[in-house]
Amino acid sequence: MKTIKKSPVFLCVHAALIAGSLGTSAIASAEEAQDMKLEVIEVTARKRVENVQEVPVSVSAMQGEMLDVYSSAGMDIRFMSAKIPSLSIESSFGRTFPRFYVRGLGNTDFDLNGSQPVSLVVDEVVQENPILKGFPVFDVERVEVLRGPQGTLFGRNTPAGLVKFDSKKPTQDFDGFMSYSYGTHNTQDFKGAVGFGLTDKLSTRVSFLKQKRDDYIDNEAPGYEDDNVLGGYDETAGRVQFLWEDGDFTALLNYHFRDLEAKPIVFNANLIEAGTNNIRKGFDDETVYQDAARFATQDVETNGGSLKLEYTSDEYVYTSITGYESAEIFSRADVDGGNPDGPGFIPFSAESADAIPDHKQITQEFRVTSLYDGPMNFQAGFFYYMEDLTIESLSYNTADNSAINGYAVQDQETRAWALFGSMDYQVSDDLKVTTGLRYSADDKEFVAERFTNPTPWNGSPDYMKGEANPDDSHVSWDISANYKVSDDINWFGRIANSFRAPSIQGRILFGDEVTVADSETITSFETGLKTDVMDGRGRINGSVFYYTMDDQQLTAVGGDANFNRLVNADETTGYGFELDAEFVVTENLLVTGNISYNKTEINDNDLSIAVCAQCTVTDPINSDGRAEIDGNSLPHAPEWIANFTARYARELGDGEIFIYTDWSYRSEIDFFLYSSVEFEGESLLEGGLRTGYTWSGADNDYEVALFARNITDEQVAIGGVDFNNNTGIVNEGRFVGAEFKVNFF
Repeated sequence: MKTIKKSPVFLCVHAALIAGSLGTSAIASAEEAQDMKLEVIEVTARKRVENVQEVPVSVSAMQGEMLDVYSSAGMDIRFMSAKIPSLSIESSFGRTFPRFYVRGLGNTDFDLNGSQPVSLVVDEVVQENPILKGFPVFDVERVEVLRGPQGTLFGRNTPAGLVKFDSKKPTQDFDGFMSYSYGTHNTQDFKGAVGFGLTDKLSTRVSFLKQKRDDYIDNEAPGYEDDNVLGGYDETAGRVQFLWEDGDFTALLNYHFRDLEAKPIVFNANLIEAGTNNIRKGFDDETVYQDAARFATQDVETNGGSLKLEYTSDEYVYTSITGYESAEIFSRADVDGGNPDGPGFIPFSAESADAIPDHKQITQEFRVTSLYDGPMNFQAGFFYYMEDLTIESLSYNTADNSAINGYAVQDQETRAWALFGSMDYQVSDDLKVTTGLRYSADDKEFVAERFTNPTPWNGSPDYMKGEANPDDSHVSWDISANYKVSDDINWFGRIANSFRAPSIQGRILFGDEVTVADSETITSFETGLKTDVMDGRGRINGSVFYYTMDDQQLTAVGGDANFNRLVNADETTGYGFELDAEFVVTENLLVTGNISYNKTEINDNDLSIAVCAQCTVTDPINSDGRAEIDGNSLPHAPEWIANFTARYARELGDGEIFIYTDWSYRSEIDFFLYSSVEFEGESLLEGGLRTGYTWSGADNDYEVALFARNITDEQVAIGGVDFNNNTGIVNEGRFVGAEFKVNFF
């Protein structure tokens, strides 16, 4: 009897693949029926291991084969976008600086100190700086996406939700894997890991990733012609872990690094036809017309480590997690995306770079968790966060061999701490109630200096200095309940309040002001059902939600300059629903599907925003020439997200042949706070296909597969730059590849 591998769905399952002997005995029938049930999924959404069906939080998990399938083609972390209800991810940097949006809430700020309302936590350490959030995904046990405010247990900027990665941990058993894929544009993707016991108490696991792609985009701008100048990358990343286990005490040491040499995301001048949101006729995603393409570069280095100490007594678990992260980046690009001759009308050349020459982050968490036998249990703890950050911004004179003509520096220090606690109370056999409370304090010190003004025609001096020192504190809270309606149905309800600390925007290279956004606060209401159906062969989970956010921090990107401004909206509301399901249809076929609807609205009669240089704005324009955005939806907030997967497998010879397909959809999005014809991104439907053969040897499992991503070659504009021309960014086209993988144990 063979077993279908962990399926590529948002909740990993096992389904049995039975060949020929169904019903031959009562024992065999019982075993087969059990094998065809969905596997119980365990998550750590509340910092302890729980059945996902019994957690009173809207949470989805990715693990197993799904991560391999979705990340095929050397994809970065953006492969998760639209694969999970209410989750979208975008970037204007490329493989770095992903921006996460959950239930429509996110942040379009492209500066290197931009804070986000969706937090990323990797191996229990928060990754606050946007460059840290781009660490590649490999040898990961599980990815969890928690929707809604998570400000009690995960208090560092989580009003929208949380994305949580857990790496595979060392064990005493010998196991590991190696995989290699090759595909379009000479893309190569090698991943591997090995783990084993060093002594009877000490074990280790070493994980490694190497991804390469050739430059494949030609530059055909007159006088700047250059073949194969953009589109490539060379990335190396690794992780080493040591686990010490001695009775009731464990110590886990984690070191990880990333080294990326790449080209930035490609900007295409006047990609979008005026008066429409269509890509211009004759556009070729393997050709640009830039006057600075040859200078484009993106180099990233990150290093980090953590030490988790845990001691378990009869009634308590004591945990300490110490984390350190550092990042460096230099990213330079032709932002206008063209040259003096076009394409289309380009008022002026814009080539700039942003860099982090110095960064460090230190975090410390202590917590105690009770292990009482009675109806009540609790968690309580202390959290400390420190970040020091230096950002450099540069502008170049393309006409003068790309000489530097503008330079500015930002220095930011952040200190934050929190006390938190939560309590579970088992009211009855069927009803459990959880309450949580967290006090958070946050303080920032910021100084920005401009030494050379790249746009002297605006009348501003070369040298200027700006400062800001915001601080705030907040009490976050939540109360939730889980009621067991029956053995197969769980109802949950949750009310939660959280906040995001004040943010600073001081990219004064192209502007003369440092802007500060006050703290935003959110109160969210949600309820839902988590059900097992078809005698364990199906699972349907659904939820509805409504939230109100006061003083939402919004980023006015671009407009009349290559500059960001922070504003607060009086109120933002959102509501919607999420539904996901998975079924073992037959012993050979597994299908999953999810869909979410999110409706967001900005409510502020007095808020207006600077608008684009050449696009067609559809919002009311006030006497100052600014767009009034009251009633608009949030940027990069699709109303609809949907995903469907199907996996069919049959025994063949000594192994199994399989075919798998996945399709993801997101509806239209606005790129900016204002609404315009050109900068409304079209809906996007992308499909994937994978087919292959798996078999087992004496000590190893093997897989060979062919795969394709975006099989219909659907391309639309997914982002824009509005301060100069109608510059746009497109999604990646069709990718075809082959992969070989071996699991050894």
